[in-house]
Amino acid sequence: MQVSEIPNRVFHKDGEEFLYFGGTNYLGVTTLPQFQNMLLASFQKWGTSYGSSRSANIQLEVYKTAEDLLAQQIGTEAVVTVSSGMLAGKLALEQLQHTTDLLFHFPNTHPALMHPFSLPLIQNGKLNPFLLDPTVSRIGIVADAIPSLEVTPIDLSILKDIPSSKIITLLLDESHSFGLLGDQGQGVLNQYHLSNIHQKIVIASLGKAIGLTGGFIAGDSHFIDEIKKQQNFIGASGMNPAFLETFVNAQKVYQMQRQQLKDNLNYVAEHLLPDTALTFTKDYPVIYFDQDELLQLLLENNIIPTSFPYPTASGKLSRIVISAHHTKTDLDKMIQQLNIYTQMNSGFESDIRFVL
Repeated sequence: MQVSEIPNRVFHKDGEEFLYFGGTNYLGVTTLPQFQNMLLASFQKWGTSYGSSRSANIQLEVYKTAEDLLAQQIGTEAVVTVSSGMLAGKLALEQLQHTTDLLFHFPNTHPALMHPFSLPLIQNGKLNPFLLDPTVSRIGIVADAIPSLEVTPIDLSILKDIPSSKIITLLLDESHSFGLLGDQGQGVLNQYHLSNIHQKIVIASLGKAIGLTGGFIAGDSHFIDEIKKQQNFIGASGMNPAFLETFVNAQKVYQMQRQQLKDNLNYVAEHLLPDTALTFTKDYPVIYFDQDELLQLLLENNIIPTSFPYPTASGKLSRIVISAHHTKTDLDKMIQQLNIYTQMNSGFESDIRFVL
């Protein structure tokens, strides 16, 4: 379906109104007037674009201000911002390639973290034998903080089985958790306490919950300093400075919207009938399903979820995204259709789970 307006909580097509439960605008800030006014003011100060290398002789102080704030929130020594989450992943992977003997990836890892020479961490339900090879001492492991088709943070406990003699660097993609999870939206990195992890790195897109085009890499100061020496970093323009100033100025807005999102999720959890056809938890704003009949039911009632073939999914990805901007009336309409489907199919079992 092609539309001529940004899908907010609603959009219009051929005179009809549709409820939009898709995308990744989790906090609903991209069309929030208060947020837009902050961004407009930042554009007036910094201009619409700054096409200069971060290594040039003129340095904009807003980069340091925003990056220091990000480092404080995430709990790492340093952060560097870049123009996209995808670039953040590629730069971090390039650095890992220079500092590790082998790279491994968890199943269904996002393409941003997939290196051509990366090996699967798990084979036949067990750790890849190369992880136990005595000639391999420096190991890089990449994973999504929230794996595809999941609604809870990834379980990293299997990493405890890697010998403590290995020097392990963990690279975690928090694109779908930063701004959302943690008591202050800091993500999930610091919930993992694995004694054999030598170094923890985070990359993320800011274009999801934060609503701004850009990305970041967070880690210890040495790792970030080495990123800044890469040719692909030096030769690229930095993240738009107007976006960075908006991020700094909008902290109270983000906090307000996170609370609104929590209220919406609690409301859905309270009124949605449990159904094994749905993957849902009140702590995460996504409901996954893979039933074409449910998708059709939603579409027939002008409720539009996200549905498309996803690179790391076995088939079509269908998910309902709950945002801070959805009203209770919106949620009631969505819940009603899901409950109708549940009641129609209450006698059937599915291998998809409902989490509360």
